[in-house]
Formats: sequence, structure tokens, C-alpha cells
Amino acid sequence: MFNTVIANNLKQFRKSRGWSLSRAALETHVSKAMLGQIEREESSPTMATLWKIAQGFHLPMSVLLEPHSVNPQTLAKHSKTQLCFDDNLQFRVLFPFDPLLCCEMFAHQIAPGKVHLSNPHEIGVIEDIIVITGELQIKLTEHWQSLQAGDTLRFKADQPHGYRNCSSELAVFHNVIHYPKTISDH
Repeated sequence: MFNTVIANNLKQFRKSRGWSLSRAALETHVSKAMLGQIEREESSPTMATLWKIAQGFHLPMSVLLEPHSVNPQTLAKHSKTQLCFDDNLQFRVLFPFDPLLCCEMFAHQIAPGKVHLSNPHEIGVIEDIIVITGELQIKLTEHWQSLQAGDTLRFKADQPHGYRNCSSELAVFHNVIHYPKTISDH
């Protein structure tokens, strides 16, 4: 079901803009072949690929992940599904993008010894990190900052950043992504 949701959303956003696969590839920096495979549900995109697509369309990432024509019960049930885009980071959508608040919220899990590096998001994007359990390190400007359960951090996410777990226990954290007002106007 998850790949179906992404495929349908990608097709919908591409067609609503009148973009060909070639134009979408140009805007997202994701190959035309890969975009076609995602739309045909022949490939599951990585988190990095989803971010590229979201940025190319000037959309929050959760908009690609959530069904858009569902009733509230279905949405709540769907958002409890744990998603995994690579072996390093799992997440689920807690609150999909809200255009009034210009933010979305995720619950993340990162296993011991795992690292997830993220490319810069669009200019003006801010992330809030709330560590729920375990220990987490956040990479900003080439330096790793350690956080413990209960710690919080806010940072500009329009720079390269990363998340890692150097402990022997699972790290669970919430991530609120704030977008500049202009992204919600698209």
C-alpha cells in the first residue's frame, strides 16, 4: 500500500503541474527512469530520493507519504505504519504537513551503530529534534552534538546534517520539520 500511495501522489503532483517525466527529473534531480519506476510501483524510493522529489516539487515530504482522499480513521490507521527507507533510519508520520502551521512531525528510530546523513533541505527549513529514548548524535557543520533522552535541539536544516546512534540501545526521537511560508503556497 505504501508504494501505491507514493506512486499515486507523485503522478498527481506531476500531472497537476503539467510536467512530463523528463521535466520532473530535471526539477527533482532524480532520473526519469527512477521516477517512472516509482510511479509504476516497480521501485521503492529511499528517503534521500523522497527528499529530492519533495524539494523538486517544493512540497513537504509527508505530502508524498500520506493518502489524500481518505477519511480521518483511515489516515490515523495509516500513519501508525512504521516506514523504513534504508537500514539506518525508520520513521512514521505522526502529523502530516499542515499548511496553516507549515510543519509536519515524524517519529524516528535509529538502531545502535547506524548513521543517516541528510542533504540540505530547502532554504529556510528548520528541524526540531526531541529525543524520547536512548542517545542520539546530530551532525551540524561537520561536528556531532550528543543528545540524551529528554534533550531537544532546533537547527537550520538547509545545510548538510546527520543522525547517528553510537550507543548499544535503540534511539527514538521525534522530528518536527518547519517549512517557510512559501512552501505551503505551492
